[in-house]
Amino acid sequence: MPNIKSAKKRVKQTIKKAENNTVLKSSMRTAVKNVEKAVKANDKETAKKNLQVAAKRIDKALTGGVIKQNKASREKSRLTKLTNAME
Repeated sequence: MPNIKSAKKRVKQTIKKAENNTVLKSSMRTAVKNVEKAVKANDKETAKKNLQVAAKRIDKALTGGVIKQNKASREKSRLTKLTNAME
């Protein structure tokens, strides 16, 4: 454990940030899985709704610095292709 006050504060901030990153990444992954599940079940309406939710969550993770721009673009593109292929 750190002895210096500022080092103690950094430890607290790091723990809080790590928890926040985990929440963002987890919710993003869940949203992506929901889209994939709807596509697999061949449910167009649910897939489109879930795609919108997934895009929001991906953007949120990007804004939070959890994932990088290329990964965000790649995920959104891949999910959009999956849902559009259903039609």
